[in-house]
Amino acid sequence: MYQLAPIKLLPAFRDYLWGGSRLKTDFNKKTSLTPLAESWELSAHKAGESTVAQGPFQGLGLTAYLRVIGSAALGTNAARFDYFPILIKLIDAKQNLSVQVHPDDAFALANEGEFGKTEMWYVLDCEPGATLYCGFAKDVTKEEYASAIATGSLTNILNRVPVSRGDTFFIPAGTVHAIGAGIVICEIQQNSNTTYRVFDYNRRDKSGNTRPLHVEKALAVSNLEKAPAHHKTPNGDNVLLADCPYFNVRRLVLHGMRVLPVTTDTFISLIITDGQGTLIGKHGVLSFTKGDSLFIPAQNEEFTLNGEGEIIITTV
Repeated sequence: MYQLAPIKLLPAFRDYLWGGSRLKTDFNKKTSLTPLAESWELSAHKAGESTVAQGPFQGLGLTAYLRVIGSAALGTNAARFDYFPILIKLIDAKQNLSVQVHPDDAFALANEGEFGKTEMWYVLDCEPGATLYCGFAKDVTKEEYASAIATGSLTNILNRVPVSRGDTFFIPAGTVHAIGAGIVICEIQQNSNTTYRVFDYNRRDKSGNTRPLHVEKALAVSNLEKAPAHHKTPNGDNVLLADCPYFNVRRLVLHGMRVLPVTTDTFISLIITDGQGTLIGKHGVLSFTKGDSLFIPAQNEEFTLNGEGEIIITTV
């Protein structure tokens, strides 16, 4: 039964031009990439897979590891997907990200050969006064939207939201959005890398080139209705952050020991966003610290978390 033991994962990294250094300094990421924009903590995507950090499967990519231990390790809830369903990232936005939008499943499958992208953000930290964009400030027409893109005034019609540590944002496919400068987030999303960029502040990459825009596709998939009001994440030590057909996400504040039941319904992802501790079960003891990503295969078993910190728990 060693195959069902929890594992620690090492991420794939991305050095997009807007990244910073906080994933290294604050979340213990080891890479020579500079800037460091993203770490893909739980990923079976062909654009960048996480790998097993230790144990008998050390060095295997997540896809190969899952092939060895069998599809039952994903749980019965994942049977409705014909692919690994989610991708989890840590993102350090030292500069503004581009204004962008993701398609839904139908459009993405028809045009990109992969599924769409609904996602959520949990704000790990932010600089004073940091903001992000999430949807439109009012209902707009496609003509107003296209004109704002063409004139470089798109941010004038977007819903700008101040952020604080611990805020949660749910971003359904079709929502125009942008993470603002000075924000570090944990992003849980569908396992997709399809992004339509609509505004990039006219900046240039290290080669002096502007990054491509995808205006026609963005116009086809964007939700033009006024964004719903943003509500602050409730306080508490076991809080539901998001629940949708693609993922269920909770925040656990750990003080001492906590029982973590695991069933055959779903695997569990643990992203350690603060503190340190151990995960204890019949397979042994797995230590963790801030920045770690743990994967627990689906099984009927009880584990114990012991330590102090904050953990983002994701299931499907």
